[in-house]
Amino acid sequence: MRFYSMLPMNKLSAVIITLNEERNIGRCLESLVDVADEVVVVDACSTDGTRAICERYGVRCDRHAWEGYIASKNYANTLASNDLILSIDADEALSPELAASIRQLKAQEVTGKAFSMNRRMNYCGQWIRHGGWYPDTKIRIFDRRTVQWTGKKVHETLALPEGTRIEHLQGDLLHYSFYTREEHRRQMEQFATLSAQEMAEAGKRPGRLTAWVHTGWRFLRDYVFKAGFLDGSKGFDICRDNAYGVWYKYLKARELQ
Repeated sequence: MRFYSMLPMNKLSAVIITLNEERNIGRCLESLVDVADEVVVVDACSTDGTRAICERYGVRCDRHAWEGYIASKNYANTLASNDLILSIDADEALSPELAASIRQLKAQEVTGKAFSMNRRMNYCGQWIRHGGWYPDTKIRIFDRRTVQWTGKKVHETLALPEGTRIEHLQGDLLHYSFYTREEHRRQMEQFATLSAQEMAEAGKRPGRLTAWVHTGWRFLRDYVFKAGFLDGSKGFDICRDNAYGVWYKYLKARELQ
């Protein structure tokens, strides 16, 4: 399948990193058909049907050993033919409104700009709008010549040049985050372990009281002050498991000491 091409001022490369994403990647690629002039997938040696699905869509799929989120995303950007990058995860997709916004920006002047969008999470089949999970604004379109991914082991961020203008796009980036609660808990444990390693490397030695205070505050903040209770039983599960992730982080940090 050929991706959308016209005569815009700017051409856009969509960049994706993958590892065993056969249940998600097709939906992601389908949402890009009328938006991206090029799609680059860097696959960390998937053992499922991810690469076969990419081949059916005719996108470039580069096999590359996993180096972590930051290094993998920066490497993927170097493979793009265009400097204007849309960074999107395999379990995300563009809403029709967001796709239309991106098509419009391609005909605009983008020098010195980066573009943000709201991300809407789908948890076990339900769209979540509270508890800190929405609007979850992300900057995902940028010029790779001046912007790179940076950060630590968890939650990579974009390093923007001073004076960069952020323009917010209409429409949502749809994130099909977790199909089961068990998947959410596993990810919490994975990210908590990485965060604990960062704490250990920084020489931080959290006490038991610190762990309980931060855990309790995380649940109270998300469930009460950020209205997670408005998402019903799913909202309660999310807030509880997010708090569990905080507790698990401090547990692992103490073990590493």
